[in-house]
Amino acid sequence: MQKRFVNSPQRIVLSSSLSILVGPISLGFSGSSVGMDFASSVGMATATDFSYRSRKPNVGVLHRVVRKHLETFLREFAARGGGAPLPAFLERELREFLTCGFLARGFARFRCDGCAAEHLVAFSCKGRAVCPSCTGRRMNERAADLVDRVLGGLPMRQYVLTVPHRLRFWMIFDHRLCRSVLAVLHRALLGMQRRRAKHLGLPDPQSGAVTAIQRCGSALNVNVHFHTLMPDGVFVEAGDAGGDAGAFRRLPPPSDEEVQRLLLTIRRRVLRLLRRRGLFDEDGAEMPGDEATPSLVGLAEAALRGRVATGRRAGRRLRRIGGDPDAAWLPAGGRRHAHVDGFDLHAAIGVKAQNRKGLERLARYILRPPVAQGRLALRDDDNIVLQLPRTWADGTTHIVFEPSEFLERLVTLTPRPRINLIIYSGVFAGHARGRSAAVARAFQTAQNAQNAQTATAPASPPGEAQPARPEQRHYRWADLMRRAFAVDVLACRRCDARLRLIATIESPEAIRRILTHLGLPRTLPRPDPARAPPGHTSDFFEDFFA
Repeated sequence: MQKRFVNSPQRIVLSSSLSILVGPISLGFSGSSVGMDFASSVGMATATDFSYRSRKPNVGVLHRVVRKHLETFLREFAARGGGAPLPAFLERELREFLTCGFLARGFARFRCDGCAAEHLVAFSCKGRAVCPSCTGRRMNERAADLVDRVLGGLPMRQYVLTVPHRLRFWMIFDHRLCRSVLAVLHRALLGMQRRRAKHLGLPDPQSGAVTAIQRCGSALNVNVHFHTLMPDGVFVEAGDAGGDAGAFRRLPPPSDEEVQRLLLTIRRRVLRLLRRRGLFDEDGAEMPGDEATPSLVGLAEAALRGRVATGRRAGRRLRRIGGDPDAAWLPAGGRRHAHVDGFDLHAAIGVKAQNRKGLERLARYILRPPVAQGRLALRDDDNIVLQLPRTWADGTTHIVFEPSEFLERLVTLTPRPRINLIIYSGVFAGHARGRSAAVARAFQTAQNAQNAQTATAPASPPGEAQPARPEQRHYRWADLMRRAFAVDVLACRRCDARLRLIATIESPEAIRRILTHLGLPRTLPRPDPARAPPGHTSDFFEDFFA
């Protein structure tokens, strides 16, 4: 059950002298963690003169596209799917996103202890895929949790596994299959570490891994792949190698040959898994899983093939800017990188044990949201231009989507509710033997970093939020903002005194009265009406399911 911060009764007093500053912190609020627009900020903030500006959710490209074209997309999806509507959880994700960050949804009241000015902070939608603010807040909070409570103080290495296209298509709808493939990866990684440790004379070595399941690529294409963080070393029991319980023994990074052998092992075991499930068929197989409608299957297939499933361009390829259609595809190479028959494993990125900031940047990268507002641009013809983070081998720098094409990608990449996308294994698993000893180093390094920061920082004014302690379950909103952007959001803009939470306003009547008194909008944004159906028709879905 979520906990609300309510430090005083929600007694609404309206007077002509009420001083309220609206929107200085236009962020979501839920329990002790509050949503922030972190989607375009993956790195750690280092500047101390960062100037905070409030978020305006209704002016972003993503919000404008969803608001203007959602109803048209829903109607077209139902028409092409034989009348079957978009699954309820997907439609709810899009509609809730339109209300994120608006005061009419509800808000928290902050009051300055110096000048008594009040600040209103809008609630968030808590979306899992579409909303950059909520997904960005979740990225930063989970990255901080990994560094402070699980992985901190250890030399870490990232392993990125990509699988063939057909397997990606199956895994986008079958989470059990996805977890089974991930279990193959975890067993192969942990087995490799145990063999290497025993070769050095360390008996009964244990290791662990944390994996983030990413569902898309940089072009919003279907690309289910795994980002795994695993220590460059093992834990040994009491008395082993003369160490204490949970003592860590570092191992050298894997060689290129070891990465190649590891990928061959993963490939062999994954193919064996598919044969056992009756999915290994060169001519194709039935799509596993039971959470997809035929129309959703068509959207995923089109996204996998780089084509359009809806709209007037249905069945055609996506438009690119800067790409050469005749360019040859060359597999990437390099140290600790292997590629075999569509399976790809990259293990070249490592972080030293003392580099907490580097580890947090890496954790934010593997947990990044699918959509970054900073890479989107809206043209005058309503087409959306997505800038790629790096130029492709054929020279492509941007992808151009029509509104319906863009919305179908968002729908395909949204995970269904109540599935975990961050998986812990080995000694990092929740009930693993030796977990408390394995994560003790992370707690200790987090405490040392906090003590060092406290020793060099000036004394905090009374009532100011203190840095989060490692044993706390959630991170406070102000702590996350300070950690990510080095900005103090609890400092009053008028007098530099401290802001204090006094109430959360959730009652529709109380929301209406306060916003009416302040002359602010009292209604939530609604999608524009659906436009007339286009004259162009396509038999894309009929051809696919023939």
